[in-house]
Amino acid sequence: MLFGKKKNNNDIEEGKIFQDEDINIKDIIAPPYIGISQDSIQLGEKIAKSFFVFSYPRYLNTGWLSPAINLNVPMDISFFIHPVNSNLILKKLRSKVTQVSSELLERQDKGLIRDPALETSYQDIENLRDKITTAQEKMFRFGLYITVYKDNPEELKEIEVTLRSIFESRLIYIKPALFKQREAFRSTIPYGLDLLAVHTPMDTEPLSTAFPFISFDLSSNEGILYGINRHNNSLVLFDRFTLENANMVVFAKSGSGKSYAVKLEILRYLMWGIDVIVVDPENEYEFLADGVGGSFFKIALTSDVHINPFDLPMPTADDNPEDILRSSIINLVGLLRIMLGGLSAEEDSILDQALSETYAIRDITPQSDPKTWPEKIPIMSDFGEVLESMTGAESLARRLKKFTEGTFAGFFNQKTNIQLDKNFIVFGIRDMEDSLRSIALFIVVRYIWNIIRTHIKKRILVIDEAWWLMQSEDGASFLFGLVKRGRKYFLGTTTITQDVEDFMKSSYGKAIITNSSLQFLLKQSTASIDTVQQVFNLTEQEKFLLLEANVGEGLFFAGKKHVAISVKASYTEDQIITTSPAEVERIKEKRKRLKVGRQPQENE
Repeated sequence: MLFGKKKNNNDIEEGKIFQDEDINIKDIIAPPYIGISQDSIQLGEKIAKSFFVFSYPRYLNTGWLSPAINLNVPMDISFFIHPVNSNLILKKLRSKVTQVSSELLERQDKGLIRDPALETSYQDIENLRDKITTAQEKMFRFGLYITVYKDNPEELKEIEVTLRSIFESRLIYIKPALFKQREAFRSTIPYGLDLLAVHTPMDTEPLSTAFPFISFDLSSNEGILYGINRHNNSLVLFDRFTLENANMVVFAKSGSGKSYAVKLEILRYLMWGIDVIVVDPENEYEFLADGVGGSFFKIALTSDVHINPFDLPMPTADDNPEDILRSSIINLVGLLRIMLGGLSAEEDSILDQALSETYAIRDITPQSDPKTWPEKIPIMSDFGEVLESMTGAESLARRLKKFTEGTFAGFFNQKTNIQLDKNFIVFGIRDMEDSLRSIALFIVVRYIWNIIRTHIKKRILVIDEAWWLMQSEDGASFLFGLVKRGRKYFLGTTTITQDVEDFMKSSYGKAIITNSSLQFLLKQSTASIDTVQQVFNLTEQEKFLLLEANVGEGLFFAGKKHVAISVKASYTEDQIITTSPAEVERIKEKRKRLKVGRQPQENE
């Protein structure tokens, strides 16, 4: 029968040829090629190089390993901490202190000058003996190994130079594990094997400084209180004007407490005597302006508050009047491009010429005295008359008429009639029509910029819902220029928006973030969190922190440091900055009663 037939050896070998090989997990995760050389290991397309630390200074500061850990380089770091018997250490220290003390006595007998290094060694040994005897310290053998990964030898050399500079600046020295790359590599992967065995004796105190997971502390000697560090409950005290620029971006979803946090910052900087100007799209800051004795200007077509787009800043001693005039004309072209719904290249050229002529007719030229400019500033109707007299500008003149005649003229065709003479100024644009809001925002911010350039002092400019200004290319460009140049005029600009995606649609969005040394991220929506994580290079833990944050909680970035923060206000501050409509109405009613001499009820 067939099943009783005996197979020969040839049949068995032929069957093995066509048999599928078993594939296990090792085949899946293993690199396609491993090559070991004297100073590196080739892992497929990656090159790995391992180092060990062989020398430490006398003193180590907490967090000395953080600069290496925070490098944007893939690496593995392993600690090996081997306890040493205290009795054995005490015997060796006793022998060592005897040797050092005898050497000191010998030098003293010979009349030699004192040796500070020898005396310091004696003191260190005695201190260590005392602490080990009283169980305050223990001794360990400490091994620290690092493996970095790069695509080619050139990049590997660069990161080696970077690591050396980081460690050697702290008097810590590393070496590549020559001819022992295999052992060093296996020591840095999670096997728990110390195959390299390069150890340094170290007691508990310096060993604790190597702990890699530390929370940044933003408590400085001066500054305002931004909140509480959620990692260690320390105070987040900071002065934004101590950084390379004082700009800040705030990203948060609606209802997360961003307005509350910004108002609290404003209130505390006002107590420092720093002026604050706010561009407020929802009139949220009117109550705060009333509480601190500031000015609130309502920007609307029917308002009696007027701002002339043709206003010029007064040149300072370092300014060239010709540059002031040219910059103003360029910004006005950008404004008119938004107002008129876009311009062709020919229309752009015509507007540039018409604006120059409008100023020139009023005797505002680079050759005239800048002190006489404020009395001669033209308005929009003057510009319209110049356009009507120019060949080829008929279409522009017709499109401009809606801003020089009729309802729109009440806002766009008037001379400026406001003064920024208070420490806290708010421009409320809630009642401006949506179609005109971005134009009004441009005019207001441009007017503020002229004031900032004319009177230089420390100021904070807050632009809430900045995406309104970012909707047009010219508006975004102007905002970026303001953020970038504000440092020269002691200006810190705070841009606030609900959705980072709206902000990042403009090519200037990321540039504004890059030029802002402070970033404040509060609770984010699930739809935008991935964009936020990518833009701010957040870890997964930080990502989930922003998704699950309570009102007033988030991440605060100051330069290279960032902490998890919780915004806290006192009762008095809360009464001034609260954004709750019901609370605002209750406080207003309470103030009215106090004004007429009626004391509030006890339950109020």
